[in-house]
Amino acid sequence: MKESVSTLKTELTEFAHRRSSEGPYADDLDVDVLIVGAGFGGTYLLHELRKAGYRTVVYDAGTSFGGTWRWNIYPGARVDSEVPIYELPIPEVYKDWHWSTNYPDWKELQTYFAHADKVLNLSKDVAFQTVVTGAEFDTDSGKWTVTTSDGRKAKAQFLIAATGFAAKRYVPPFKGVDKYKGIIHHTSFWPNEGVDVKDKKVAVIGSGASGVQVAQEWGPEVKQMFSFQRTPNLAIPMGKKTLSKDEQDALKVTYPTIHEFRNRCFAGFHYDLCERNTFDDTPEEREAFYENLWQMGGFHLWLANYKDYLFDEKANRETYNFWLKKQRARVSDPVKRDLLCPPEPPHPWGVKRPCLEQNYFEVMDQKNVTIVDISDDSGNEIAEFTEKGIRTTDGKEYEVDVVALATGFDVVTGGLTQMGLKSINGQYLKDEWKSGISTYLGVTIAGYPNFFHVYAAHAPTLLCNGPSCVEVQGRWIRDAINMINRQSIKYVNPTDEASDQWKARIASLAAQTLFPKAKRSTYMGGSIPGKAREFVCYPAGLGTYGAEIRGCLTGFKGFDVVKA
Repeated sequence: MKESVSTLKTELTEFAHRRSSEGPYADDLDVDVLIVGAGFGGTYLLHELRKAGYRTVVYDAGTSFGGTWRWNIYPGARVDSEVPIYELPIPEVYKDWHWSTNYPDWKELQTYFAHADKVLNLSKDVAFQTVVTGAEFDTDSGKWTVTTSDGRKAKAQFLIAATGFAAKRYVPPFKGVDKYKGIIHHTSFWPNEGVDVKDKKVAVIGSGASGVQVAQEWGPEVKQMFSFQRTPNLAIPMGKKTLSKDEQDALKVTYPTIHEFRNRCFAGFHYDLCERNTFDDTPEEREAFYENLWQMGGFHLWLANYKDYLFDEKANRETYNFWLKKQRARVSDPVKRDLLCPPEPPHPWGVKRPCLEQNYFEVMDQKNVTIVDISDDSGNEIAEFTEKGIRTTDGKEYEVDVVALATGFDVVTGGLTQMGLKSINGQYLKDEWKSGISTYLGVTIAGYPNFFHVYAAHAPTLLCNGPSCVEVQGRWIRDAINMINRQSIKYVNPTDEASDQWKARIASLAAQTLFPKAKRSTYMGGSIPGKAREFVCYPAGLGTYGAEIRGCLTGFKGFDVVKA
C-alpha cells in the first residue's frame, strides 16, 4: 500500500513533543546558559560550560544527541570528513571508542553520540524534541527569555545557537505536490523506519551531497531511477576503508596533537594546501602530484591541492582537466558522460564543496538510471507533480513510486532565522537578514546581547570540518562568558560599525577567490529564491580565523560593554 503525501514534513515543529515537566523540560527554567542544538557544537559546549561551573541546559528538536545525524538518515547518508578528525576532542569520549571505518555512516554516528552521552552524563541537562520559536533579551535584567513551540519559557544569561548550517530544510513549492499519491520525503526528514524501494520506480530531485548518496544507494536495487539534475556534482572518490581496533588504539596517543593541528589548518583537517603554485611544476610533475592526491582519496584533491587553484582560473582549469579525465573514464554512455562530466566546467572546480562518492558514476551509468536534465541551459524544468509522478515543462511525465527531495537547506542562515530571535531594537532577525547577513566575528550579532552562535554565518563553517570549527568557536565563547562574569559585565553587544567592518572583510577576502563565480552554491548562500546572494563563510582559513577572533576577545574590541 502506498504511503500518503501527508507524510511529507517540512518544519521542525512537526516533530516537537514534551517528554516531561521536570528537569530540563520544566516550565520557567532559570539557568546561566541555554544552548539550542545537540550536535557537535551543542555537545562540546555543554561539556565545556558545565566544567566551567555554569548551570547549562540544551534544547534540541531531535530525539537524542547527534544534530544533523538525527535528521540526515536518508539512504547512503555518510560523513565526508575522516575520523579521528571528525570527532570530539574529548579524551573521555575517544579513549574507549572505536570506529568501523574512516567514513562512518549515520547509524554509527548516532551510536557514537550515545557513547558520548553515557560517558559524559549529558542527557540530564537536555530537553529533546523541543523546538525554540522565540527569544528576546531584556536589557534591565540582562537575561534572555526563550519560548518553545509548546509554550514553555526559560530564562538564561547567555543564549547560544548551535543549530549548524543545515537546520532549515528547503522544500521547493512544487505545483501539485499534494496530488501525488506515492511516497515523498525530504532527505533530511527521512523516516526512521526507512522506505522500501526494491524493484520500484524512484526519483531523486537534486544532485548535491544527499542526492549523490541516495542515488548510489538506490541505483543497484530499484527497477528504474530518474535523477533530476540541475548542476553536475564534481564528486571525487571517498577512499573508504575499514579500521581495526589495534590501529586506532596505537594512534590515540597522538590524538591531542592531531586535534590541535586541525585547528591551525585551512579547513580544519590534518593536511593543508600545498606551498607551491600550479605552474611552479612541469606538466609531468603536476600529473604526478594530482595522481597522488587522487589515490589518497577524500578531500585531498580539494584541500591539499596547489595553493593558487582557488584564486587563478588557469590553475583551476588544470585541476578540472585532471578530474575530467578521471571521471569521464568511468561513464560509458556518451550522453550521460557529458551530463555528469561536461567538457566545459559548470563552475570552477572546488568552489562548491565536492561530494565524496564511492560508486556514483558507475551507478549513474546503469541502464535502469535516467538523468533528467533540468539545467538552465536545457530550458527544461519540473512543471508539476501529478498523481503518478513528475511532469517536466517539455511535456514528459515520469511515473514513480517514491520521490527523494534532495533539495537542500536554507544554508548557514536558516538555523538562526527560524528561532524567532528578536533584537533589543524590536526587530526580528529573519527580517533583518532578508537583505543580507550581518554578524561580528561569525559568533555574535549586533542587537542581540550575550548571544553567540557556532558553525553558522561568517565563520569558516562550510569551508571547514565541523568539529574543528565548533571547537575553535566554542573555546572562544567559553572564555568570553568567563570574562563577562569575572569582570562584572552585565552584557556585551557588538557594534554596528564592527559588524560592518567584519562583513566588508569577508567580502574582500572572497572577491580575491573564484568562489563567487559559482551561480548557485552553499558558499554564496544557497539557491533559495529571493535570498541575498553573498559570500556567507570566512574564507581565509580556520587557523587565521581563530587568531583573528582571539585578538578581539581581550578588552572586547568591537563590543559595547555594559557593566552590571
